[in-house]
Amino acid sequence: MPGPGYDGSADARGLIDAALRAAKSDGRMVLLDFGANWCGNCKAADKVFAQPATTALLADDYHLVKVDIGGDSSANSALLRTYSPSGGTYTMPVLVVVSPSGTTRVDTHATGNPPLTADGINAFLRKWAP
Repeated sequence: MPGPGYDGSADARGLIDAALRAAKSDGRMVLLDFGANWCGNCKAADKVFAQPATTALLADDYHLVKVDIGGDSSANSALLRTYSPSGGTYTMPVLVVVSPSGTTRVDTHATGNPPLTADGINAFLRKWAP
């Protein structure tokens, strides 16, 4: 599982492609976490992702890919628009659950983020698990 924060130098497209390949093989969902290191809500979500119960849910049901949209990467911003096409001003983090076939199941830019607490994020993860 990725550590806290977002790696602006990571090959986000490559990581997403690898996660989708793995999801096709094991049936888990892909959780895309679009955010920024300066984003307070993103830091709050990171703290929850690091808690044992949430880590277990992620390990059982998801491939997590964290994508930095807080820097100058136009490629990462384009990826966000690919998976969250409704546009406008994005409230971070934007969490997108993608099925093993590549279909977006939920996009929190459209639906709103769950509460960024253990209960809120864990309920979100359970709801969209395979």
